[in-house]
Parts: sequence; C-alpha cells; structure tokens
Amino acid sequence: MILSRPALPSSRATQARRLFSSSIHTAWKPIPVLLDSDLQTFRKFAFIPSTPALLPKGSFTGLPAVSKWFQPAAGRQEIYDLNHDYLRPFGSATVPLELTTSTDFVRSEAPLALFLEWIRRASAPSRSSHTQERFYLAQASLDDLPQQLREDFPVPPLVTSAGRGDVYAVNLWIGLSPTYTPLHSDPNPNLFVQLVGTKKIRLLDPIAGQRTFANVQARLGGLERVSEKYLGPELMQGVGKDLHKAQIWSDPIPLVDGEVIYEAHLEGGDALFIPNGWWHSIKGTGEGVTASVSLTR
Repeated sequence: MILSRPALPSSRATQARRLFSSSIHTAWKPIPVLLDSDLQTFRKFAFIPSTPALLPKGSFTGLPAVSKWFQPAAGRQEIYDLNHDYLRPFGSATVPLELTTSTDFVRSEAPLALFLEWIRRASAPSRSSHTQERFYLAQASLDDLPQQLREDFPVPPLVTSAGRGDVYAVNLWIGLSPTYTPLHSDPNPNLFVQLVGTKKIRLLDPIAGQRTFANVQARLGGLERVSEKYLGPELMQGVGKDLHKAQIWSDPIPLVDGEVIYEAHLEGGDALFIPNGWWHSIKGTGEGVTASVSLTR
C-alpha cells in the first residue's frame, strides 16, 4: 500500500522526488504471478507492458543444467551441492570470480577448478561457520564456457521470441549462501531463473530505484546523478556496501505516490521477469549452493 500525502507546490514536489521524505514509507508488495508460461501470456502481461512478473512455480525445473550441474548434499535433500564429477573435466575453463574477505573485495578470472575446490572445502562439515573468505562465480557468460556446458542451458522461446530479433545473453551466478548483489538496474529485459537453492529479490520501479541509489551515493559524497552500471567494488565492501545494503534490506523505503516496490522469494525452477530499468538487489538465502541464470534480450 502506498501512503498518500498532501499536494506540494511544484518546486517542493520536485525536491521531494529527489530527496527522501521520512514520513512516506511502504511495505514490499508480492509480485504478480502469470497464469501460465505460454509465450503469448508472457508477452501480453509482462514483456510488452514492461511489468515485473513471476512465472508459475517450477516452470524451469526441467533445464538440463539443474540435474547435471547440481545434486542434493549428502544427507540433506533440501540443500544442494555442485556435481563435481560432471564439472571437474571442465576445470580448465576460465570463469569470472568475486573474492570477498573481511576487508577486501576483488574481481578476477580464474580456472573453474579453483572455484570447484573452494566449494568442496567450504561445504565440508568440518569447515568453520565463521570463514571470511568467499568466492562467487558471478556473471559468467554462457558463451565463454565449453560447448557441452552451453548445451545444458537451452534458451527458451520466452527469451528468443518475446520481442523483435534473437539477440540475447546468458549469464550464470553460483555461490554458497549467503550471497549478495547490490542495488542496480539493467539496460535490457531480464528473465531471472533460479536453478537451485533460494534467493530473495527486491525490485524498485525506475524512478524510485534511481532516487534511492542516488540518495545513498549522496550520503557517501558521490554524485546524485548516476548511470546504468552500478556494480563497482565500492558497492561490495566497506561503508558503501553497508549503506546500500541497509537502505534496501533494513531501512524503510520512502516513496512518492505512484511508485512501486516488490519482493520475490525464488526456489529452484522459479523464474522472475525483470523489465529493463527496474532496480533490484538480490540475496542468496538458506544453506548450500544457490545458483541462478540470467537471460537477457
């Protein structure tokens, strides 16, 4: 529910849209669910009106990658691990990794074998629950993987046929919960598919999202006017990470009338359509491996 407020003179209304008003707050709304995963339903109620929408639950449980890349953890059917036997032969493939420690954040490229070994060690029952070093395979392009692995992700008609042309990109995100992706927006429509594990996503409409991001940047001493790409290291460590994360996941979100914010909880096989320009932040929840694939137009 969006709370109303008295009308403001035009100059003050403009200022209110730029800066937060602490008296205007709202709860996160559930995202509408499409009646089915038919292409025409998707086009009519999500893609063409550029509206966030969930596909019916479990719509993507049949992706080959789900059964090939992952397996239930030993003795824990509800928690997933990587299928090391299947992935190990591709260990020489280069993948993008994010390394987070208690003090640093580093992006680099490394052999898939390094990530597999870290997952194996970090998933061991004897590992410390206070381990600070964490790897996240983040935004790995499907085009850069070996052919056999690419074939495990057939691109659905919802992506190839929803609009004009057939240009698309497929990116993978794999890590151990908890994972975190800061608030950002994408320049293209995005079908976000949860493969295994669970994630929570919060979305803000383009105006509310940009104002929210700019407000935190201003508190950090940055520019209020921002571009479309926001996933810099400054958002993944230190004060910048703390402020941005708190604004979306802890603090109430002030809104101007007509603005919308949503929240979705995704499990394996679930899919969420995120229109271009909609801002979102993502957290991996629960235990074990959490993995997603992002398909963009």
